[in-house]
This record gives sequence, C-alpha cells and structure tokens, in this order.
Amino acid sequence: MKTPPAPAHSGATILLVDDNPHGMVARRTVLEELGYKVYTGTSGQEALNVLQHQTVDLVITDFRMPNMDGVELITRIRQLRADLPIILLSGFVEPLGLTEESTGADVVLSKSAGEVGFLVRSVRRLLSRQPVRKPLDSEHMPQSKKARNAG
Repeated sequence: MKTPPAPAHSGATILLVDDNPHGMVARRTVLEELGYKVYTGTSGQEALNVLQHQTVDLVITDFRMPNMDGVELITRIRQLRADLPIILLSGFVEPLGLTEESTGADVVLSKSAGEVGFLVRSVRRLLSRQPVRKPLDSEHMPQSKKARNAG
C-alpha cells in the first residue's frame, strides 16, 4: 500500500463538527493519519466552545445537527474569525441547493463514496492558500488615473 504524502500544512489543527459518531470517527481517523491535530465537537455550541479555547486552522462541519445547523455555525464562526477556512459536509447538498455562496463555507462537499478524497484535497488546498490581501487604494484606480498620477 502506498503511503500518502505528508500534508502541505503538516501539524495544522482542524476542528471537526458532526453529531454522527460514525462519520466523526472515520473522518477524524483519516485526518489524524495525515498528520493533522483534530479537535471534535458534536454540536455547534461545542464547536464554538472549542474555538474560544483552542487555535484552529480549519473547520469541517456537518450541515444537519440539532439546535444549530452548519450554516448558523458558519455564520457565528465568521463573526469570530472571518478568515478561518470552513468546509461544509452534507448528504443533502443537491436537494437543498447548498453552495459556497448560500452557506458562507469555503467549500461545500456532498457526503458520498468519494467524499474522503474530496475532503482531503479540499483540506490541503485551503490550508496551503495564501491569506487574502486587501488591494491597495491605488490598485482600485482605473488605468487612466494611474497614468495621470504617475506623470
């Protein structure tokens, strides 16, 4: 069996949120085998508690959970840390029309047979991306104004 390459962000910390213990254990095992440190929460409130006490590099959350669904959790996380990468998982992506735009997640993945591969690739991509840099005011200027201001 071929050993998977080390993650681009080896040692990164992930918060995994899911009320289904079987899904939680399976995903946690895969992520830990790839070298990630994984905190878990079985509800939105547990996830928010972890975020208050631990430094986390990425969040993976289920959509359907009691008391607070994944979209509400994402909204609350964005209020705390707008830059935190978030992956939303759901078995209802298509029927509910869940998208990155409608949920606030960076990536929305459907729970499926190929989920693990998509999840690992998404985690690696999000952890290796450069932080978003706000453009300078001069970069907002139309080319004609830049030319006038330069000369």
